[in-house]
Amino acid sequence: MIVDINCDLGEGVGNEEEILPYITSANIACGFHAGDATTMMKTVETAARMGVKIGAHPGLPDKEGFGRMPMSVSLEEIKSFVVYQIGALEAFAKVAGVRLNHIKLHGALYNMASIDYEISKIVTDTIYQIDKEIIFIGLYNSPMIQAAKDSGLQYLNEVFADRAYNSDGTLVSRQTKGSVLEDVDTCVSRAMRMLNEGKVTSIDGIDIDIKPDTICVHGDGEQAVLLAKKLSQAIRAGY
Repeated sequence: MIVDINCDLGEGVGNEEEILPYITSANIACGFHAGDATTMMKTVETAARMGVKIGAHPGLPDKEGFGRMPMSVSLEEIKSFVVYQIGALEAFAKVAGVRLNHIKLHGALYNMASIDYEISKIVTDTIYQIDKEIIFIGLYNSPMIQAAKDSGLQYLNEVFADRAYNSDGTLVSRQTKGSVLEDVDTCVSRAMRMLNEGKVTSIDGIDIDIKPDTICVHGDGEQAVLLAKKLSQAIRAGY
């Protein structure tokens, strides 16, 4: 069985050509937290050429903070953010001759939705209105997944190879030391344990249950390409 590997791309790092051969789903920045019309078109075209599934990666309108700082926004504002960004990337995909496969929220918007059902539900309802065939990627066993179910969307439970977990299954804040794992081999072994045993050790040393449908590798990490390569090789070798 080959498990999906997703990666956030089009965020100005410029490593798309190197990383795309090792992933199966690309989450492409839509201009709010990163990216612009040029990067969106180039990333979509490159991913399409390599046979990688294309998804929109909507975030908060915060390029200065890379969309990673929480903002006080209404549900209606979140809806408008999502519609705007999905609509833009969907058009680029159509021009490239491919369909939009999935949606994955970015940064603070992802984290907000992962603990707030109302935020998740406005997002999943909006996606369903746009295209009920689009897959929603959300944090494993979180309100995001429940909202997708309730909206009638297909969904994938996401886990992270390079992020630390709290004991309740949420991601450790990036403001906390140790929230991002740097060692490639450690990231790969953690991901493979999730696949083989359905477990991951939290930052507090507690084993928690986890079941991946898709594994995220962050494209802006210093060793993103190496991590994607080694993880892809490990998965293809079997588990």
